[in-house]
Amino acid sequence: MTDVKNWLLLLRAEGLGAVGFHKLLIAFEQPEKILAANSSKLSELGFNKQTITAIQQADPGAIRADIEWVESSDNHHIITLFDPQYPQQLKTINQPPPVLFVRGDPDYLRQPQLAMVGSRNPTAAGKRTASDFAKHLSNSGITITSGLARGIDGASHQGALQEIAGTVALVAHGLDIVYPATHRALAEDISNHGAVVSEVPIGTEPHRGLFPRRNRIISGLSLGALVVEAALKSGSLITAKHALEQSREVFAIPGSIHNPLAKGCHQLIRQGAKLVESAEDIIEELLPHLPTGITPSAKTLNNEKNEQILDPDHQKLLKCLQYEAVAIDELVNSSGFSAAEVASMLLIMELEGSVVNEGGRYTRIK
Repeated sequence: MTDVKNWLLLLRAEGLGAVGFHKLLIAFEQPEKILAANSSKLSELGFNKQTITAIQQADPGAIRADIEWVESSDNHHIITLFDPQYPQQLKTINQPPPVLFVRGDPDYLRQPQLAMVGSRNPTAAGKRTASDFAKHLSNSGITITSGLARGIDGASHQGALQEIAGTVALVAHGLDIVYPATHRALAEDISNHGAVVSEVPIGTEPHRGLFPRRNRIISGLSLGALVVEAALKSGSLITAKHALEQSREVFAIPGSIHNPLAKGCHQLIRQGAKLVESAEDIIEELLPHLPTGITPSAKTLNNEKNEQILDPDHQKLLKCLQYEAVAIDELVNSSGFSAAEVASMLLIMELEGSVVNEGGRYTRIK
């Protein structure tokens, strides 16, 4: 624990930051040597007087919360950059996090992973797509990694939890906090069937500057990144950018040209991201990087899968529906059915899981 405490003292040294931490590790190799370094040597490395004082007068009391947290549960872990449990995939990125806080099973961090990200306010079809892809990929042995945010992140975690490979959630705050609070139960499920991970100490509140840094870890842990739905200014595109910079594969699911949440995906595809329509598209691309035994299955995730045999009238109405929200009056005009007939068929198809009602507008999800 003494070695871990030295890492934590440096992690909490005011003004040091991840860049400074790595500069010191290159110069001194071990945290204990950094803490024992004299002022002149630290000054030569470019550190100012305030940072040097913070390093040399590091307060053991400042890390009490971290130590109490890790000792409070067998499910709590602190993994340093030199720890054998530290994921090798993450070590390949520029300035990997010196310390990882983990709630759950650290072994999930060393599994083959795919990052899945997207809008916090997706369409119902987008959420369904994310969940289905995550479930299928997890069943194929690929752990799904995301950011525990609302929308696509949450749907991806939930889908992955249904199968064998589980999921990893990267968060931008201390692990004594759950954010958003509505994902408390989901975070608990992930810690029991995967891992919740942070690079910042216990007690750190979420703030804007931490989220882009969190995104680089999501992509850094993964073999590739899949964007499901994203607007042109979506934070998901930051994760995709990190993935490209880290030489990871980038995948994007296309959507309707009328859906603003598809525009970010279309932009990525124009820039060279691989357009995917099924989980097999991803598995085939990642296959050279996957452990022996993981191969594409015959099952597909395209829109033709598992379609129920519908009544001919239902089939006709389903063809009039798009994968974007449509009002009942539009369906009446395009199908030739009466409003009462359309409403009745939509209710049946909603119960069957073929369509979803989004505030009085209907979207096809199969």
